[in-house]
Amino acid sequence: MTDILIVGSGAMALLFGARLAASDHKVTLLGTWRKGIQAINQSGIRIAGDLKRDSFPAQGVTDLSKIPPVKLALLLVKSWQTERAAKQLARIMDPEGIVLSLQNGLGNLEILGEILGDRRATQGVTTYGATLIGPGVVRPGGEGIISVQPQPGLDPLIQCLKQSGFSIQEVENLSGLVWSKLIINVAINPLTALLNVKNGQLLDNKYSKDLMSLAAREAGNVASALGIEPGYEDPVSAVEAVAAATAENISSMLQDIRRGAPTEIDAMCGAVVRAGRSVNLNTPVNEIMLLLIQARENIMRISENENNDNNE
Repeated sequence: MTDILIVGSGAMALLFGARLAASDHKVTLLGTWRKGIQAINQSGIRIAGDLKRDSFPAQGVTDLSKIPPVKLALLLVKSWQTERAAKQLARIMDPEGIVLSLQNGLGNLEILGEILGDRRATQGVTTYGATLIGPGVVRPGGEGIISVQPQPGLDPLIQCLKQSGFSIQEVENLSGLVWSKLIINVAINPLTALLNVKNGQLLDNKYSKDLMSLAAREAGNVASALGIEPGYEDPVSAVEAVAAATAENISSMLQDIRRGAPTEIDAMCGAVVRAGRSVNLNTPVNEIMLLLIQARENIMRISENENNDNNE
């Protein structure tokens, strides 16, 4: 049995926690969502789907003092929570420990490296997906793969993931895969959130399909200008293939919008816009989607504040 800390209590944290617990690893989830943490402690991580078991034991904590020095950690919080999570990890990480970020977007590894040191921080890319059903309850989104770059100290965590049924591939240069996923994310996630549709429905509508293609091509052009080669030749074909393969999935950004939670739009479309500016490339489609999602988030915040004022 290996002790593994998962930072997060959302869909992906629950998915990884359940599978690691099913392989008899001791799983602790560190989170700020009190209802989620309480549900984990009361009933374990619950799975909605066709797994042989529907509940997996794990400990949920919000108090850092309850966590012993951490040698192996997975970071599965939203990108806008990375800095806070890294500062928490800095207080409890073993000097020889390591954290693997499997987050969306750009910039997470740089934040981790700055706070924890490059030796204790590493990044991966995953195509596994999950949908949060409620506090402590998750629906797996089908099989995928985790791509990581070899790094000293990471192998024990990789072995735990393999034992838990996760498919792992080691790559020498992760940046191409990071951008491969980013291109797909900026083309699918914002549109599903704005249109309130599942991934596959974007392909059924000429206008959403055109927008998806424009966003993908724009992000692909930025990657090329940066000298980064994604893992496919045609970003548009790749995005359409992913949308078709995940047709019934509810994107993470749509899940956030439906819950009234902040999204990862700044680490996705915002990152493409900033990268474009660094190489003198305009990215109007990504910039518009960035502003539209930010406007949607702002409206939600105003509405929430008004509701809170009315309830006082």
